[in-house]
Amino acid sequence: MRQVVMHGPGDVRVEDREDPRILEPTDAIVRLSATCICGSDLWPYRGAEPVDHQVMGHEYVGVVEEVGSAVSTVKVGDFVVGSFWASDNTCEICRAGYQAYCVHRVPMGTLGTQSELARIPLADGTLVATPGTPDPDLVPSLMAASDVLGTGWFAADAAQAGPGKTVAVVGDGAVGLLGVLAAQQLGAERIIAFSRHADRQALAREFGATDVVEERGEEGVARVRDLTGGLGAHSVIEAVGTQEAMMQAIGSTRPGGHVGFVGVSHDVAIPGDELFMAGVHLHGGPAPVRRYLPKLIQLIWDRTIDPGKVFDLTLPLERAAEGYRAMDQRTATKVLLTP
Repeated sequence: MRQVVMHGPGDVRVEDREDPRILEPTDAIVRLSATCICGSDLWPYRGAEPVDHQVMGHEYVGVVEEVGSAVSTVKVGDFVVGSFWASDNTCEICRAGYQAYCVHRVPMGTLGTQSELARIPLADGTLVATPGTPDPDLVPSLMAASDVLGTGWFAADAAQAGPGKTVAVVGDGAVGLLGVLAAQQLGAERIIAFSRHADRQALAREFGATDVVEERGEEGVARVRDLTGGLGAHSVIEAVGTQEAMMQAIGSTRPGGHVGFVGVSHDVAIPGDELFMAGVHLHGGPAPVRRYLPKLIQLIWDRTIDPGKVFDLTLPLERAAEGYRAMDQRTATKVLLTP
């Protein structure tokens, strides 16, 4: 099969690799209908994380080709969506709704899903079948559910977005934009999107943003407070993972409010005195996407939401390096790859 391998920072290649095979009775083999490049893939691409001949990708949808002897919830021929963490969905942590922390979890990024085929461990707990074979135009939205939609939804949920709430979203990448969509679906009264890019501002408004703030840092915090009578937002989503973004999120939150943080943290250190005096709730980390998949798939299937709009560039898998460059240079928000 063909698979994306990052040899080093900025060095992305598509190579012939051995087809995956069933290793455990709980495995499934999926032929991918689509995969994509994640914003988190840019950290090693830019040299901010070590990388050496690493297979890439952790988001995936496709058709089951083979299942292990212990797999019972999906079958050959099913179109499935999976999470970027494989989980058994039965351990005590999974049952509490935190499948990203399953005691048997497997990070899909170590196996790589920017490929033609993928081995999915713990298939019964990880994969969710769609009601039937999706129409082609639904595939990008189902692809989004595998990570960025589920992550944005978790961020909105962790921030306790809901009726009567003002929600602010720090970050206008795919996760931030879908955090806007999630907040709107959860009933938020007002949604403030931080963005300096006209195309992303337009999509944020389409997803439900009522206000757009272009300022960052302390100026951004001041602008949110101006918009909220000096109080700050009830709920704030942090979808970047930098020090500035985290402090902007905390500063934009009113006392007693909630911050849902899902940006992959890089050198973030919260001063204890500032956190102590802020009086806010912090909750986040790797999103338990599996918790939300059944609901998200149904919303997409019913065409209630269209999260696939975050994909503004589609390329064949063979041109993955071009997709990485586009996202690195911010000429694309998120790149869909078609094997």
